[in-house]
Amino acid sequence: MHSSSAVLVVAVFLASAVEMVEALTVVVAVGVTRGWRSAIEGTITAVAVLAALVAAVGPALVHYVPLGTLRVVVGGLLLVFGLQWLQKAVLRAAGLKAKHDEDSIFEAHVAELSSEQSRGSGRDVTAFTVAFKGVFLEGLEVVIIVLTLGATEHRLGLASVAALVAVVLVASIGAVVARQLSGVPENAMKAVVGLMLVSYGTFWTGEGIGVHWPGADLALLVLVAAYGAVAWMLGRVLSRDRGGRVNVA
Repeated sequence: MHSSSAVLVVAVFLASAVEMVEALTVVVAVGVTRGWRSAIEGTITAVAVLAALVAAVGPALVHYVPLGTLRVVVGGLLLVFGLQWLQKAVLRAAGLKAKHDEDSIFEAHVAELSSEQSRGSGRDVTAFTVAFKGVFLEGLEVVIIVLTLGATEHRLGLASVAALVAVVLVASIGAVVARQLSGVPENAMKAVVGLMLVSYGTFWTGEGIGVHWPGADLALLVLVAAYGAVAWMLGRVLSRDRGGRVNVA
């Protein structure tokens, strides 16, 4: 497997896993509070809609959009998308932003859903809607990543398989451990995904405007290492500055 394919698989897998952990938090909260039937129905419906979206849009991107144009546009989008993830990871590492806590999110969803009146034995519209919305919105980010990474590399099938494996794995683990989602190192995964998205965005934007990267696909690994070093240094500087401010106060 080429280095670009390896980075593609890891980026899609981790990004999909992160988003599915967040979606699973919503589904479990709905199932525990309102009942599993409607929660599962909402989840299955959302997954079906997302799969249809990939099937409809993916081939069109691959076959009808010029590769150079696609790489510039997608590269720019991934840079913005990845920098947002990376910025949050650096701020969390520096202690300037609270870490993502799935247990707290779970409790908040349970409290909100418990406050609403329960429905009868049929479909619970509230449970169905909340589960659908949670899975669809989190899954939409997975779809965007699959389409952009897969279409630009002409490896839509590989990206789809990586995302599917992540979804199945998170769902299987969730079925076993249910609420124990806080043990998943989501913040670390988000940092890695941010690094990979920024690296891919830089690589493809450069290729789209005619840059010939030394070492071809191996340049991706250098970009990941370079951005990782910069993010680590920023985290240390911000953490030190934060500590200085606290001491003065």
